[in-house]
Amino acid sequence: MSITHHLTSPFSEADIRALHAGDIVYFDGPLFGIRDLTQIYIFDQGNKPPVSLEGMPCIHTAPSLRQVDGKWEKICVGTTTSTRMDRFTPGLIGTYGVRAIIGKGGLYQGSLDAMRTYGAVYLAIVGGAASLETEQIEEVESVYFEHLHPEALYRFRVKNFGPLTVAMDSHGRHLYDEIAAEARRRLPDIYARLGVA
Repeated sequence: MSITHHLTSPFSEADIRALHAGDIVYFDGPLFGIRDLTQIYIFDQGNKPPVSLEGMPCIHTAPSLRQVDGKWEKICVGTTTSTRMDRFTPGLIGTYGVRAIIGKGGLYQGSLDAMRTYGAVYLAIVGGAASLETEQIEEVESVYFEHLHPEALYRFRVKNFGPLTVAMDSHGRHLYDEIAAEARRRLPDIYARLGVA
């Protein structure tokens, strides 16, 4: 049975260890937007983040923003598929202390191992929810590595951000893998009912 959690970022390890696969999360506070180019810039090109990510959630996004009188304003902030950024996740968690990755589609075993070791989770967001996400972002507080925009590093302030499903937890559960395994288990019976050899 899933539990709904209302949290405030930055998250402690205890906050994260209390979450289990299938639970629902909403949270208030800072949220960092990050995507491929930012992580290539950090990990492959050796540029450390100019701000602490300790305890923070990061969402996989390349937001649509505009500058008005020198300030960044949101237009649309959607979420992208996470798997192509999987190779960066153990470093985000182990080196920089990120506690939650938010995205679509999940991550692989190396990321799950890092989550278990350091206390982090993967929070899945429903595809097509960009309008809701954008409403829940109260402000674009800062943009770092601006030359990489729209794949810079963004600090948002969010209110009641969610619902997010704990799809990978710090206890080693991976809902995407579990669902795939259950589908494979059921396939022979489905084929038999359909008369498919």
